[in-house]
Amino acid sequence: MIPARLQDLLNPGTPSRQLAERFSEAGHGLYLVGGSVRDALLDLPNSDLDFATGARPDEIELIVRPWAADLYLAGKTYGTVGAIRGGRVHEITTFRSEIYRDESRKPEVTYSDDIEEDLSRRDFAVNAMAIRIPTTDDEAPVMVDPFGGLTDLHRRVLRAPLDPEISFGDDPLRMLRLFRFVSRFGFAPDEAAVTAVHGMHGRLEIVSAERIKGELDRLMIGDHVGPALWGLVETGLAEEFIPELPALALEVDPVHHHKDVLAHTIAVVEKTSARLELRLAALFHDIGKPSTREFGPGGVSFHHHEVVGARMTRRRMKELRYSKKTIEDVSRLVFLHMRPHTYQMGWNDSAVRRYVRDAGPLLVDLNELVRCDVTTRNRRRERTISRRIDELEERIAVLREEEELDALRPPIDGNQVMAHLGLEPGRQVGELMKMLYERRIDEGPYSEDEAYAMLDRWAEEQG
Repeated sequence: MIPARLQDLLNPGTPSRQLAERFSEAGHGLYLVGGSVRDALLDLPNSDLDFATGARPDEIELIVRPWAADLYLAGKTYGTVGAIRGGRVHEITTFRSEIYRDESRKPEVTYSDDIEEDLSRRDFAVNAMAIRIPTTDDEAPVMVDPFGGLTDLHRRVLRAPLDPEISFGDDPLRMLRLFRFVSRFGFAPDEAAVTAVHGMHGRLEIVSAERIKGELDRLMIGDHVGPALWGLVETGLAEEFIPELPALALEVDPVHHHKDVLAHTIAVVEKTSARLELRLAALFHDIGKPSTREFGPGGVSFHHHEVVGARMTRRRMKELRYSKKTIEDVSRLVFLHMRPHTYQMGWNDSAVRRYVRDAGPLLVDLNELVRCDVTTRNRRRERTISRRIDELEERIAVLREEEELDALRPPIDGNQVMAHLGLEPGRQVGELMKMLYERRIDEGPYSEDEAYAMLDRWAEEQG
């Protein structure tokens, strides 16, 4: 029986049926394939639709051009034409195989005329199912499942259609995708797939950083991110693109055998909300610990690990081709994640303002990271730290009521400084603005008259 979510895609008059009818007129069948079938069977929404056909890319373009509102042809070299209609992308791909040869970063594409051959070269059996779309009302949709994908969906297992060494050899990124699906669905990789990753993870080096980043991003926001991260480490795959993660597998205190930093890090990631920058910050927040670890009379310490960690975070994220903004935001969270712990020493209003200023738009994520950074079994300590953050947030709220805390700036700007003192743009103006800004941080809001008085005193001191 066809699930309701799938039936809605196959009914007469739907875009899928319209496409199938167009391809049938040209002598080709059209199949709904891959993630579109999987997600529909799991009753999950899927905004884009993936189709496969025996038609070659040029012919696909000719068939869909009159039907589509717009075409997306960036993937045509690899056999895929995107047809956009009604705000939805319909990707139609020629039956194919993609195989990476030797050290090449680009796949060699070989076209096929057989749907089962096409499915055999897909990553996992749960993605190797297809439905032939009917073209008449008396024709029934045909389920094509030559590799037991339906059974694997029921068992919640990730298994390659063929030998996993063949699948991962076709595209080494599939090794990372294995754990991305672990994170998204909570499925378990089968033993053969895990064994293949153990033996083949070095092949990931031929995959571009951009593709690796794309899979990592999806992995990091999954509901089952913890098991996925453990899988990356235990198979050796993490060594290929984020070696700082397995390097955290050290004991905090080899005498008392406290929880190692790796286990702590993964626990923190699991606790955080599924926002990418926050999860990445949780992943990187302690990567400076191995290089800053010291043993002393009081036990182990990691002085300034947040400073070292922020620098390491920037370097790793740059290699993974993250945007400048994302790198800056994540590294700033890493750099600041220890700051709230000094709140127990007593913060005046100036310190609270500096904290808000330094966190900027990351304040909510920073406070959540600090809360989630507590993975101790000591409930008393956990409550103490949580209460400390509560108190800090309450003080921030009070200051917001009293002053424009989110717009910390002096009462006059650089143009007014130059006009008042007859200065030209330059470093001196910047230093004066910094002086005015520091007073705003230290003492709170003040008037324009007070600002001009400060400038006059400065001018007198200059003689």
